[in-house]
Amino acid sequence: MIMRCVAYKNGISQGDLTIAQISEVLQQEHTFVWLGLLEPDTQLLGQIQEEFGLHELAIEDACSAHQRPKIEEYGDSLFLVLHTALMEEGALSFGETHLFIGNRFLVTVRHGASVRLNKVRARCEANPGQLAKGPSYALYAIMDYVVDNYMPVVESLQERFYILEQAIFDQRPSRQTLEGLYELKRELLKVHAAIVPLIDICNELIRFHNGIISKDVRIYFRDIADHIKRIDQAIDATREMLIAAMQVHLTLETVRQNEVVKGLAGWGAILAIPTMVFSWYGMNFKYMPELEWRYSYPATVGLVALASLLLHRRLKRRGWI
Repeated sequence: MIMRCVAYKNGISQGDLTIAQISEVLQQEHTFVWLGLLEPDTQLLGQIQEEFGLHELAIEDACSAHQRPKIEEYGDSLFLVLHTALMEEGALSFGETHLFIGNRFLVTVRHGASVRLNKVRARCEANPGQLAKGPSYALYAIMDYVVDNYMPVVESLQERFYILEQAIFDQRPSRQTLEGLYELKRELLKVHAAIVPLIDICNELIRFHNGIISKDVRIYFRDIADHIKRIDQAIDATREMLIAAMQVHLTLETVRQNEVVKGLAGWGAILAIPTMVFSWYGMNFKYMPELEWRYSYPATVGLVALASLLLHRRLKRRGWI
């Protein structure tokens, strides 16, 4: 459950820590602790609460992965919830990353399909000048990494849309294609709901919480907000194209049904001719002029065939058959 706990002094790693050493290290000047947890249990979170002096309500929220994206202030610390998204074997999965940040600590709690933060920590450690700005820079690095991981997800959803769009025109409209479009629309809505609240979180980090967020780091959150807006624009564009594709799919299905109805109506008109003629012979008339004529039968059949053929040609020219 404990991924890694490291102390940083002036941006340089001082080595790994145990839970019991945290409170002592937090007393040192120009030092902060970065702790990473993966789905911790209640007992471990209780120890973390005691070491960092975290609020019990924030700890309660961090116990489960059913929180909305948000930022909350508890005294001298902040509690943030970020939703993460991953494509796993073609299926979209969501997770949550909870963050506690104070003047001298940053705690990350990951739940579900969340991105690993090893690369973020390594990138920060490779740039001690920036990491010396404190835990707020590490917070920026994590948020930036989470937001950047949304772009491959959106691109994957766009590729799936292009495949479904091609199927609309290359194949006959089908229930499977329409279900795929609806499923894609639902996933785009989920991604939109997960990423849009981050704009408000970034704006709050830019304008407020002076005692926790370093002044030098605020501009970086503006960059994250720009990335979010660009991703959201890509989502909106895909959703509009998706709605148009669904309308085209339904229109093509209606056109196909109309063609079937026209074909049935055309053949019904052709069959009406022999039906009408032959029904005459089913009536009980004693005197019918053609009955005494030697060529009445072949003439009647020929007339019916000729009339049916002429009607067939006319309907075919009009596109009914």
